Amino acid sequence: MTDAASHPSGFAASGDPHAVAHSAHDRTEAGPAGDPRPNQRAAPRYVSLIRAAKLVTEAGEFVCVVRDVSQTGVKVKLFHPLPPRLGTRAPALELQNGERFALRLVRHGEGEASFAFNAPVAVERLIREHWTHPKRQFRLNMTLPVEVFRAAECWSARLDNISQQGARLVLDRDFAVDQLLRIEGAELGVIMAKVRWHRDGHSGLVFENTFSLAEIALLAARVQCPEIV
Repeated sequence: MTDAASHPSGFAASGDPHAVAHSAHDRTEAGPAGDPRPNQRAAPRYVSLIRAAKLVTEAGEFVCVVRDVSQTGVKVKLFHPLPPRLGTRAPALELQNGERFALRLVRHGEGEASFAFNAPVAVERLIREHWTHPKRQFRLNMTLPVEVFRAAECWSARLDNISQQGARLVLDRDFAVDQLLRIEGAELGVIMAKVRWHRDGHSGLVFENTFSLAEIALLAARVQCPEIV
């Protein structure tokens, strides 16, 4: 984990996680040698679109980074192998604004995977995410059993709605805002977190040290599909 002053996305601070490094709208790629036909990959593409997203499968939700996108498909960077069984339901790419796009796996290899969209997608929808609420980091829909410590007191609880910077604590205790808690879990390790709000048996936590994108990706994999890490 990194301290809160570090770049929260896990990318180098000099890189804009929403930037498009190169546009290929006007690029025409040649086909095989001697073949004058344009390559099928000549559809409008954007390379180095560095943006965190989730692959939503029947095995769970897994962190990825969107790289190349076109109206017909997407290539993503992975932090671990794909689950061996994606399930009978089509996987989906979920952006940070919650919008989902159904996918079909085309190929995968070391550290990356390519998917085709089930239906053509306007590339601008992926590049310029539309937000209907204040922008925030993506949340992982998974649950972690934990022990919560406050001074000499200890309770069994669980964390859900987990992000790089915080989580929701499910524990019916009336914690004060800004109270510092120690959280321990088999997969999580030991972290310190401050209470930001409390209502109806739930508390919003902000981690004292944030997770890098790679760390939260591997945590999600260990919890949901441990055989791939």
